[in-house]
Amino acid sequence: MELLIQGFQVVLSPVTFAYIVGGTILGVIFGAMPGVSASMAVVLAMTFTYSMTPLVSIAFLVAVYCASITGGGITAILFKIPGTPASAPTTFDGYPMAARGEAGKALGISLVTSAIGGIVAAFAMFLLAPQLAGAALKFGPSELFAVSFLGLSVLTCLDDGNVVQTIISGLIGLWLATVGMDPLMGFARFTWGNSTLLNGIQMIPVMIGMFAITEVLKQTVKRTKMESLDKSSSKIKATLISLKELWLMKWTVIRSGVLGTMVGILPGAGATIASFLSYTTEVKMSKTPDKYGKGAPEGVAASETANNAATGGSMVPLLALGIPGGNAAAVMMTALVLKGVQMGPMLIKTQPQYLSSVFASMIVTNIIMVIIAVGIAKIFSKILAIPYSVLGTVIIMLSVIGSFALGNSTGDVLLMIIAGILGYIFKKFGFNAAALILGLVLGEMCESNLRRAIMLDNGNYIAVFTKPITAVLMLACIAMLAYPVIKPYIMKEKSKMSV
Repeated sequence: MELLIQGFQVVLSPVTFAYIVGGTILGVIFGAMPGVSASMAVVLAMTFTYSMTPLVSIAFLVAVYCASITGGGITAILFKIPGTPASAPTTFDGYPMAARGEAGKALGISLVTSAIGGIVAAFAMFLLAPQLAGAALKFGPSELFAVSFLGLSVLTCLDDGNVVQTIISGLIGLWLATVGMDPLMGFARFTWGNSTLLNGIQMIPVMIGMFAITEVLKQTVKRTKMESLDKSSSKIKATLISLKELWLMKWTVIRSGVLGTMVGILPGAGATIASFLSYTTEVKMSKTPDKYGKGAPEGVAASETANNAATGGSMVPLLALGIPGGNAAAVMMTALVLKGVQMGPMLIKTQPQYLSSVFASMIVTNIIMVIIAVGIAKIFSKILAIPYSVLGTVIIMLSVIGSFALGNSTGDVLLMIIAGILGYIFKKFGFNAAALILGLVLGEMCESNLRRAIMLDNGNYIAVFTKPITAVLMLACIAMLAYPVIKPYIMKEKSKMSV
């Protein structure tokens, strides 16, 4: 309790609190900008920390990190442009809600559930950091492969009506993940002499192209204005959901918060995997899965709760073991080490004030983030009053800037354009752009961990897959992959029994 009080005393001091408010504003704005991931937001914010004390800098960076994930949901809902990769599943139901005039409600759900997810993860981090970090240590290459493969197995429920096309889309994403330098041997693969491809197919340009550019092309070909958005654009504001509405989604929020925290704890997993996995879990468990992808509030809640919960989860291995749980956490570790913070098991014993400061700053950030994000969302929603002939051009311009800013490379811009055209073709022929993105996200993690596991077991495949945790996770994967095949028979038997 003394440690907890000490953390809040630091965070609620006028100077630190002002920095947290500033970091939250920066994080929401950075997160809402296409192409700026949470990692890039933290990198951009690091320049402000050079004159700060270690405790103030960690509170500031935590505020930027948490708020950037939330900010990504604003443009995902309003424009179908995920501000961060972790907000991609938010587009599935958030954008359809906005298209039918419920943008304010979708934004309200996104902001409130984001705050709940972040607060749940903060408590888990503070109370269970040593124990959870110890459990994460048991995850070697084979277990991490099983976790990433479990993420891939959700492909079967991204689109129940086109399972074959969805799986093919995911396989294309997996192949794209092999382009570039071999993660273990270091030689070039599928680059065809192109220097841009040596770094691999970057996820952010592909994601921007397949969501933003594809949507602009679709609206341009239709030659119709988005009437439902245009009529209500001047009145759109984030309306916080009532306690009754939140109570109706309680199990979705609880499941997503727990799942997001657990996935965030696993080194390298991160908010993107947590968001996709949570969304598809809700689709699987829903009694009315057909409503997902058409504007289901639960879909927005699942995605936004999980990706914010993963931010807290990723801080557990960082603080307790010195192992960053994701890219943004790795950037934060660099900044804190420069400040003299001793990461790893000794942190909790020798510098416990840092753990309490992270916890307190996450709690405060997630509370004030709702208020700040409501104001920023209102500003972004004004853009919807612009005619789509102008808005579409602005979206393309922002997409080009976001892709170029990733590595100051025109190759990334070209990649984004190609991805946009491919995304439009996918849409026309019933393939799934989100499945391709998921394959691209998880491909490198799957391949590298599987190969490491096989090498460590001297090529013994049986030893790799018979480890207890790996075996349980792989059985869960098989069950998820087989479910679409056996589902018709289950429904047939249920119909017979009801008759």
